[in-house]
Amino acid sequence: MRHVVISFLGKDRPGIVDNIASIVKQYNGNWQTSSLRHLSGFFCGIIEVLVSEENAENLACDVQKVEGLKVNVEVTQPSQYNENTISLELTANDRQGIVGEISAVIHKQHGNLVKLVSSQGSAPDFGHPIFKASAIIAINGEDKVDNLVDALESISDDLMVDINV
Repeated sequence: MRHVVISFLGKDRPGIVDNIASIVKQYNGNWQTSSLRHLSGFFCGIIEVLVSEENAENLACDVQKVEGLKVNVEVTQPSQYNENTISLELTANDRQGIVGEISAVIHKQHGNLVKLVSSQGSAPDFGHPIFKASAIIAINGEDKVDNLVDALESISDDLMVDINV
């Protein structure tokens, strides 16, 4: 079995997911993981599909032909992280550069950012913009986790970090 990783971007329109799902089904693929999103009039996403060795290249070729989409496809072998992962919830006043600050700290603490989902919203009762993120980070060692959380919290007084077990 092979994994096909598909990323795409195109003007939003009905049927994009159906087009891709039909191709996956045509080649007996199994839609594993995805993140799909409407952003500023565009629809974008990343999808991981498990498919037989003999169907992987044809699936990759056909998905690149979906009209109106810019598509990148990689056919690969499944891989697993050798490190432990932790899940963090981050909340702070929104400001330019906050993702860069957070990712720099994770890197300096020898963590690997596996997943980041972020959003901006209004603070209840105050109305100013709030940055919220859920992150999965691969890192080895309990002491390194503590150091990472301490380093993230030291970015600014308003950054709150919650560890999800």
